[in-house]
Amino acid sequence: MSIFDTSLLRLAGVGRDGPVAEAVTARSKIIEMTQAAEDAVLRPKDFGAFGHDLRSALAARVARLAGDEALAAHHGAAAGQYAALADPASDGAEQELSVILAFVDKAANQTRDIAGADISGLQAAGFADADIVRLCELVAFLAYQLRVISGLRLMNGAAA
Repeated sequence: MSIFDTSLLRLAGVGRDGPVAEAVTARSKIIEMTQAAEDAVLRPKDFGAFGHDLRSALAARVARLAGDEALAAHHGAAAGQYAALADPASDGAEQELSVILAFVDKAANQTRDIAGADISGLQAAGFADADIVRLCELVAFLAYQLRVISGLRLMNGAAA
């Protein structure tokens, strides 16, 4: 796979020619590692309590909350039965996932306000510590992905 086929560069609108293409080519290892991180976070072999389709829905939700519809569509395409959760208006009650959505929304948008009670709430809902870490990894990766895509779009002359 060429770095220009990665999610990061496709979604940022970076073509194979021009100064931005030259810059990312010089840093191709970072682009490749970012794609590997996306694959590991969204489609891991050991997914614990959060299957690939749920992870995709959560990723689409975080992207939508950040105002990036292209990234939301990219991740939402694999959301399957959880597609409705990508809508920030969904509270997840129908799927009994309200505690997860509340945590993801807070972690993505009010990170500094996360407290022990938020973690305790997930534990009380039956989620193992390893699954809570997996959830945090997903949100952290999306924060990174959103920022890099936004920066690449700005470099490329597009609106972030």
